[in-house]
Amino acid sequence: MFLDVAQLRVCYPGQDQAAVEDVSFGLRAGEIGVLIGPSGCGKTTLLRAVAGLERACAGRITLGGEIVSDEAHHMPAEHRRIGMVFQDYALFPHLDVARNVAFGIAGQPRAQREARVAEVLRLVGLDGMQKRFAHELSGGQQQRVALARALAPQPRLLLLDEPFSNLDVDLRERLAHEVRGILKAAGATALFVTHDQLEAFAIGDRIGVMHQGHLHQWDDAYALYHRPATRFVAEFIGHGVFTPAQIIAHGDGVVVHTPLGSLENIEECPLPGAYPDGECDVLLRADDIVHDDDAPVRARIVRKAFRGSEFLYTLQLPGGETVMAHVPSHHNHAVGELIGIRPEMRHIVTFERNRPAGAR
Repeated sequence: MFLDVAQLRVCYPGQDQAAVEDVSFGLRAGEIGVLIGPSGCGKTTLLRAVAGLERACAGRITLGGEIVSDEAHHMPAEHRRIGMVFQDYALFPHLDVARNVAFGIAGQPRAQREARVAEVLRLVGLDGMQKRFAHELSGGQQQRVALARALAPQPRLLLLDEPFSNLDVDLRERLAHEVRGILKAAGATALFVTHDQLEAFAIGDRIGVMHQGHLHQWDDAYALYHRPATRFVAEFIGHGVFTPAQIIAHGDGVVVHTPLGSLENIEECPLPGAYPDGECDVLLRADDIVHDDDAPVRARIVRKAFRGSEFLYTLQLPGGETVMAHVPSHHNHAVGELIGIRPEMRHIVTFERNRPAGAR
């Protein structure tokens, strides 16, 4: 691994709980990793530890085969050859674009410096804007200047701390795709922090979900959504709910009894013995539920959110359970209306039954 973080622990003085606890993950050269999670989960602290801005109290960080941080050794941030892009871009308002980009390579000969500035500006799609000032640029263009400035010194690793948070929501996902293309064209290895799932999915090769200082899963977007390792990941990624179920052996396979009916011919499913009496909770994603007027199960619409091409319906089953469903927007049903639904699943994700306090 080009970046290898092993059993990292980061503590702040006066706090009983570590900000980052026993975190391990790796990035190959040229890969883009993303850390995602709710506010206060430790993702920015982890990024700062990789940068050298926070000391590790346990564990190890290796960059390009070189140990840059462990319990006995802390390489200063300025010696790690790491580039950073911050939330506010931190552009110098009194310098034009060219001089902003050249800030980190001021020690190079003038001709070499100017050639590198022109090269990275072409890479980020701002060729010809060398003489512009920050106030003359859009938010997206300012973000590109900050990215060009970070890439100019050819860092070993690029760190981006919520770089799109100041931009319009509609712009973020598109810019994330564009930045991914820029980083791939530059052959850069990067670690990115965000709280936005669409940004994470758009830019990341590998995505890590953090909660309360712990890294719950480090995987690609498809695995996080379809094969979450923990209940927290299942709840945090995508739209979905848990419903009680029971897995029963049936011939050479299994049947899963749910409030939506029995699920059969499941390609991936735990064996009944994985849980006491086969009783568990099944994750039902919104795209696992199909609107079907002929289905025997009827559910009442309790909430609807228009998403353009589809509605996200929140539905209540006859037994009181709640599920969610993506439904094409030409099926415009009213809140309170009953509609037919059926499950359509090829694999199921199960977890230990979440029983109410006092239940047996």
